[in-house]
Formats: sequence, structure tokens, C-alpha cells
Amino acid sequence: MNFIVLRKGPIIAILVTIMVITVGTIWALNSNNSYPTVSISESAGEKQVFQLVTGEFKSETVSGKELEAYRWDPGTIVVEKDIPVELRIYGVHGMEHPFYIEGTDIKGMVKKGEEAVINVTFSKEGTYRLICETHETIDRNGPMIAYIVVD
Repeated sequence: MNFIVLRKGPIIAILVTIMVITVGTIWALNSNNSYPTVSISESAGEKQVFQLVTGEFKSETVSGKELEAYRWDPGTIVVEKDIPVELRIYGVHGMEHPFYIEGTDIKGMVKKGEEAVINVTFSKEGTYRLICETHETIDRNGPMIAYIVVD
């Protein structure tokens, strides 16, 4: 008569693997794979509201040269065409960031410790760039450019 000897360790490993695969599959099937784009305010009607901040990265090369770059965070947002958008940009790093939204007449300024509020409605699909005029290129501690994708 032959006996099969099963060890507890491999059985537990197989069960854990099956459980991880099952949980991952359930999560993947139930998750919404699109970007959250709309915040609805009952008092103001339907409006897309986005919070951004100014950010700064600093580093040093091996030779001791300081590197610095400014960014908008998040760097990309997705909005819906023909629905009002409110951008609320809070100045965390850098004293001032004069900006414009390419393809629009929107211009403004974000100051450290203050929030700039921009209201805009995009009537054309496409990608618009939110550009800081002070930090447009790598040579000027950028590029400080965020992308507004209009669907």
C-alpha cells in the first residue's frame, strides 16, 4: 500500500496563492478603471472640482551641484467637455507661480500659502497645458506643466 505524505508548508503556500489570486481578480473586476473626474456640488449644480498644489523637488549631483524642479501636483487631470471646471491651486513651494492655460485666455498667479481658484469650461476635446511662466523649461527649474485632458 502506498501512502502520500503531504507537508503543511506547501499546502499553506498553495492556499495563500489561490486566495491572493482570487482577491486580486475580484478587485480588478469590481474596480472602476477610469479617473475620478467629477465632484458634484448640490448648491452650485454640476461642477468638476480639482485640487492642485505647487511642488518642488530638490537633489544634489555627485559633484555637489544642487538641482531643483517645480511641478504641479497632480500633473494630469481628466475633465469632461462642456461641464464647468473649478481648479483650486494651493501654493506650497515657490513664492509665486504666474500661469496660463494654453489654448484659453486664462491667466493667473499662485502665491505661497494662498489658493488660486480658476473657473473654466472647456468646449473642445483635447489636451490643454497649465504652464507656469517662471518654470517653463528644465533650464528654468521646470518644466512646471500640468496636463488637462478634456474628454
